[in-house]
Amino acid sequence: MALTLIIGNKNYSSWSFRPWIAMKAFGIAFDEVVISLNAEDFKPRLLKVSGTGKVPTLIDGDIKVWESLAILEYLAEKFLGKKLWPADTAARAHARAIASEMHAGFVPLRRALPMNMWRPVMKRELDAEVTANAARIDAMWSECRASFGQGGPFLFGGFGAADAMYAPVVARFHTYAVKVGAASRAYMDAMMALPAWTEWTAAAVREPWVLAEDEVDWPTVLKA
Repeated sequence: MALTLIIGNKNYSSWSFRPWIAMKAFGIAFDEVVISLNAEDFKPRLLKVSGTGKVPTLIDGDIKVWESLAILEYLAEKFLGKKLWPADTAARAHARAIASEMHAGFVPLRRALPMNMWRPVMKRELDAEVTANAARIDAMWSECRASFGQGGPFLFGGFGAADAMYAPVVARFHTYAVKVGAASRAYMDAMMALPAWTEWTAAAVREPWVLAEDEVDWPTVLKA
């Protein structure tokens, strides 16, 4: 039985992006169901399969997993050969720590810079809290690249679950022209060069739904 991943709008749903890009990048086959975040039946449909009534939700037969990080952990256990987490103990511990930090933190950045794949690249002024969030992420990425990234262009060399957790941040930094150091910029370029990234973006810009709360230029909707 094929896995099914239920996601929200590809243009806006940052949490959906995380397991989706991981499954695509690792060649894990799945059926995709997209429900717009503003659909009238969104909550009733999700509550049938998700304890939170939110996306994303992964369905594997009778098993239902919600929350992006939990989905990534489930996939890592189910597909051991895919190596979603680094093999080295220290690198794996570090990867899990930064993935959890992303899952639980950076609220000011998320609120000020919503993921919006079709918005043209355009700088937005950042307040002190958002600037601090961005600086922490920039430093984190640079540290990962310097300490663990010798085997490839991603945070821990090859693409992994930690990269999936930060994929929406890469999109945000790109869209809002957030300044980062050279190591982080090279990492962002590697992420955006993934075929899975291109596939998600192409689908996102074709979507018909517009969510005012995620359009920072509202009532103008800017599309590249």
